[in-house]
Amino acid sequence: MKIRSYTYEEYIDMVKSFHGYAAPGMVIGGFMVDLAYQHLPKEGLFDSVSETPACLPDAIQLLTPCTIGNGWLRVIDTGRFALILYEKTQGEGIRVFLDPARLPAWPEIKSWYLKLKPKKEQDFQLLIEQIKQAGSSIYGVQRVKVKPQLITGKKHRNEFTICPSCGESYPVDDGEICRGCAGASPCTVSETLVN
Repeated sequence: MKIRSYTYEEYIDMVKSFHGYAAPGMVIGGFMVDLAYQHLPKEGLFDSVSETPACLPDAIQLLTPCTIGNGWLRVIDTGRFALILYEKTQGEGIRVFLDPARLPAWPEIKSWYLKLKPKKEQDFQLLIEQIKQAGSSIYGVQRVKVKPQLITGKKHRNEFTICPSCGESYPVDDGEICRGCAGASPCTVSETLVN
C-alpha cells in the first residue's frame, strides 16, 4: 500500500512528525491526495484547494509542492472534507471528497466523520485500522474546472510602503494605512518588548 511515493507506514511516521500524532484527518487526506494524483496527468504543476481548514491542508502540504506559503494551496472553507488539485493555467482538475454514502461498512470512520460520539469514546486504533483497510474505497472523485478567479485571482504585490500608524511595511495597494491598523489585525498589542 502506497500513499504517493511512501509506504503507508512511512506516511504515518511523516504525519506523526508533522502533526504530533497520527491524526485521522491527515491519514485520510493522504489517501485523498494520492487518489487525486492517480487521475491527473503525470506531468504538470498543480495548485490546490482544501475545502476545510482541519487536517486536510497539512496532508496536501506534506504530499505536494502546494503550500499556503507559496500560494499554491488555498483553504476555502465550505465545511466539506474535500480537496481539489488543478492545473495552474486552465483550472482543469480533480476533486476528491470523503463520501458519507460509502461509510456504512466502516462504522468507526462514520462515527468520527459525522461526530456521532465524543472523541474520548472513539476507538482510535480501530479508526486508524479502518482507514487503512478502506483504502481509497470511501472517497468520491470528480473531474472539475475551478472558477476563473482562482486562476487569475493571484495578486503579486509589487510595491510596499511604511504604515504611518504602526511603522511596519505593507503593500501600497492596501490603502493609506496597513490592513492591521485598518481593523484586520488578529490581536491587540499590550506591550512592545525590547529584544
